[in-house]
Amino acid sequence: MPPQLPCSLLCSPRGITIDISLWKFETSKYYVTIIDAPGHRDFIKNMITGTSQADCAVLIVAAGVGEFEAGISKNGQTREHALLAYTLGVKQLIVGVNKMDSTEPSYGQKRYEEIVKEVSTYIKKIGYNPDTVAFVPISGWNGDNMLEASPNMSWFKGWKITRKEGSVSGTTLLEALDAIQPPSRPTDKPLRLPLQDVYKIGGIGTVPVGRVETGVLKPGMVVTFAPVNVTTEVKSVEMHHEALSEALPGDNVGFNVKNVSVKDIRRGNVAGDCKNDPPQEAANFTAQVIILNHPGQISAGYAPVLDCHTAHIACKFAELKEKIDRRSGKKLEDNPKSLKSGDAAIVDMVPGKPMCVESFSDYPPLGGRFAVRDMRQTVAVGVIKGVEKKAPTTGKITKSAQKAQKAK
Repeated sequence: MPPQLPCSLLCSPRGITIDISLWKFETSKYYVTIIDAPGHRDFIKNMITGTSQADCAVLIVAAGVGEFEAGISKNGQTREHALLAYTLGVKQLIVGVNKMDSTEPSYGQKRYEEIVKEVSTYIKKIGYNPDTVAFVPISGWNGDNMLEASPNMSWFKGWKITRKEGSVSGTTLLEALDAIQPPSRPTDKPLRLPLQDVYKIGGIGTVPVGRVETGVLKPGMVVTFAPVNVTTEVKSVEMHHEALSEALPGDNVGFNVKNVSVKDIRRGNVAGDCKNDPPQEAANFTAQVIILNHPGQISAGYAPVLDCHTAHIACKFAELKEKIDRRSGKKLEDNPKSLKSGDAAIVDMVPGKPMCVESFSDYPPLGGRFAVRDMRQTVAVGVIKGVEKKAPTTGKITKSAQKAQKAK
């Protein structure tokens, strides 16, 4: 792996299938998916809008002479990536101190301890508790401490983390991955399923596809798609060509809907239970944003594209409400005239086209993180703090939905 590349990981207990990207492997406990593969130019976009939320970030720092110093310097990637992971709500962290074979002398204990001390100080400033972080000296190239304890670092007595669930210890990076706490999957919340795609399948009909983010999807349920406001009955739910009696958060599913054409719904729409807090179009929303790399100044009226869950829609920065300290969140200035790289702010945003988003506190996967894209790069990242919903107009309610509702 290149230096300073944090891998965002999604872990799922064995038995829950994930179908996201190319990079997968199994441990004794988990199927692990690496959300951003090394070397992607769009790395940050992948990390933020990866179809799923990462459960853990693995920050890889290079121990080589000069390399670590460059990564941890004021503008270094190690700092940026660790801050980004924390800002975006990835609360579990593992640090792999890589290239231990290229320290002076090789596999140097002193160099490792120096790096652990410096990284600990920095991640503590961001908000992580170093006691809960496993630090592992590794060489990805030679395989040291990746899967098995390395004979080249007999001085390393293993990592130990202490958290409220108890203490865990181990030696290798693989063991550190096995020690990740699986997050609680929100089955108790109302259904939210952002659509990835919509297919027309001969002999079956219209089949939207996406990942259940919250709640449960079942055949027979009457769902509403926002922001298009189309309501219909779910005839069947499938995952990997097998019919399901229910789909839970984390499941990537296809579901057959009656009397709805592929022209009625599209990628970026969100399905929810019509009787339990159905999703609605957002009139506007308040967000906390961090400007990462914009060549100039951002002022009110700026309208870049937002990538949030599966939606990709231009949104206007309608009002810059306050500039804040990016670490503490404390207010620095009311109604700033403009924002530049490195600034954090609370802003009001207005979608240019109908869009369905939620606040992070209500539905983390639909408001937990978004990327602001302009000039083919990620210029900012953000979290949605509050949403003003549009009053729903009378939308399309299919015959099958009416029948299903009468029958209940």
